Amino acid sequence: MGNLRIECKAFAELSVDELYEILALRSEVFVVEQNCVFLDLDYKDQKAIHFMGYGHNNQLMAYTRLFDAGLYYEGFLSIGRVVASPNGRGEGYGRQIFGKSVEKVQELFGEKSIKIGAQAYLESFYASFGFESINEDYIEDGIPHKIMVRA
Repeated sequence: MGNLRIECKAFAELSVDELYEILALRSEVFVVEQNCVFLDLDYKDQKAIHFMGYGHNNQLMAYTRLFDAGLYYEGFLSIGRVVASPNGRGEGYGRQIFGKSVEKVQELFGEKSIKIGAQAYLESFYASFGFESINEDYIEDGIPHKIMVRA
């Protein structure tokens, strides 16, 4: 398992190259790999803290975006756009970035509950971090999702 070098930046601190790399990875997985036509650019990036995990070759291997309470879900912190590069699958990058994201979002914004909209097939992955489905299932862009909360 490779260790990620983590960088955490507000939107205004991102370089053009970093932003491009983030958007390319999100498009590669969420649009192309998952064959899902949707607008990834939702104007929430400007409010998010961008959490980037780089591999040994300084390539972006995993990413999340972190939100203070009320910016994504009323009364909850949130973590979204959780993604690992197809080039690093099986290296544990997804588990690393998400575990560190849970720690970082609470370090930045306080020990509050975290709410996420998880793709349903990843329910057990998120459950392993203490998240529980609250039975608010929904379809987003043709993909079944579950609302999950970590108290």
